Amino acid sequence: MSKRKIVVALGGNAILSTDASDKAQKEALKATAAYLVEIIKQGNELIISHGNGPQVGNLVLQQQAAASKSNPAMPLDTCVAMTQGSIGYWLQNALENAFKKEGIEKSVISVVSQVVVDQNDVAFIHPTKPIGPFLTQSEAHEQMLLSDDTYQEDAGRGWRKVVPSPKPVSILEYPIINQLVENGVVTISVGGGGIPVIEAENEFVGVEAVIDKDFASQKLAELVEADLLVILTGVEQVYINYNQPNQKALTTVTTKELYQYIQENQFAPGSMLPKIEAAISFVEHNPKGKAVITSLENLGNFNTENAGTTIVRG
Repeated sequence: MSKRKIVVALGGNAILSTDASDKAQKEALKATAAYLVEIIKQGNELIISHGNGPQVGNLVLQQQAAASKSNPAMPLDTCVAMTQGSIGYWLQNALENAFKKEGIEKSVISVVSQVVVDQNDVAFIHPTKPIGPFLTQSEAHEQMLLSDDTYQEDAGRGWRKVVPSPKPVSILEYPIINQLVENGVVTISVGGGGIPVIEAENEFVGVEAVIDKDFASQKLAELVEADLLVILTGVEQVYINYNQPNQKALTTVTTKELYQYIQENQFAPGSMLPKIEAAISFVEHNPKGKAVITSLENLGNFNTENAGTTIVRG
């Protein structure tokens, strides 16, 4: 099989589950790196993106708790940049060690990435992107009474703070990301969906928002003309009628079929739907490309028939 340029989107919840310590998250990424190495061993070029929902939410809480007049809390765009740096460092280190263990001579680098959004995006009026820890309904209501923050129920898993989530328009660093990949460097980029910036008065300015990691990954895959976009989730395949007696796994599915399933409300808005929409957008903007939605544990099986859910144009 010829070498492919593959973008793999890791979820922030795959890095942090219940233990938010530095040690636990490094251990999680050590396990993640072992799966990512399988893509390299197949002769592919790899670009990795990652979420940061739990991490940036926790960081915002820490910033607020320690804020003072002389040491004010950092705004959300800066917190996104900070988690890009910390998660990028952890993953970069884990991959370097995994390469060494496997005898692979490969360089890896993290790129602090700015993602351009439209300042007129309606998302700034209607915040929807969950960040931070899961709370009970009573805890969320208490937080809303104490602040101007908005909390919403998140796919049956609890209540989380929600912030504006504008769609990505472009990625400022994509040319250098592509250049690195073309030179064989494994690149970690658009962490946490990227640092949201708007263009105002001929300057790029950070804004208080979080970009969905899957849409940022789709935009990156589109801009670097990737052959494959892989979006990781907690299940091996996408299902319709999920958790019902007539549940059915999707193996290969067309964009037309997915549009129909969306109309049927088959995919949860805060969970699977953004992944489906990102996969559709990539395939429609890159006719030669494919998208796969699957689990981390299934990463090494892309050369196997019916591995994960493959989205194709049609």
